[in-house]
Amino acid sequence: MRVLGVDPGLTRCGLGVIDGVPGRAPRLVAADVLRTPPGDDIAARLLALEAGIDHWLDTHRPDAVAVERVFSQHNVRTVMGTAQAGAVAIVCAARRGLPVGLHTPSEVKASVTGSGRAGKDQITAMVMRLLRLGDPPRPADTADALALAICHLWRGETQRRLAAAAAQFAAPAGSSR
Repeated sequence: MRVLGVDPGLTRCGLGVIDGVPGRAPRLVAADVLRTPPGDDIAARLLALEAGIDHWLDTHRPDAVAVERVFSQHNVRTVMGTAQAGAVAIVCAARRGLPVGLHTPSEVKASVTGSGRAGKDQITAMVMRLLRLGDPPRPADTADALALAICHLWRGETQRRLAAAAAQFAAPAGSSR
């Protein structure tokens, strides 16, 4: 399975693509950061992110997209920009019929490091170890995007199976199970 991880942001939007299956070490395909100038109009910045994400989807052809779920921060302006960038990634994936997984930062941290309170250095170290990288992915937004992709690879399939089992269990009596 190929997963595109998106660490949304207006100024720096981290992107990371991995290949793998649950239970095995994933393989790095590509990682980079899309940048937009802070002084540009919001519409121009969102269009630039859309074009960049579309290019990555066309180039790397992922089977799924993992986006960081926006959570409350003290800086409302930052939250809005992050949410808008994440929405662009979701729309780009939806346009192609790709499944999108939304993962909270603590889910990603727990999945990759074993602790939902891990710091950026711990996440980067585990991404390096899991992907067998000699150097840390830079900038940090790239490491976060790769961590999102790894989290989705490992958690997404389990969540899909649980949802399918729950749907089958909830089927009305008399239907085939």
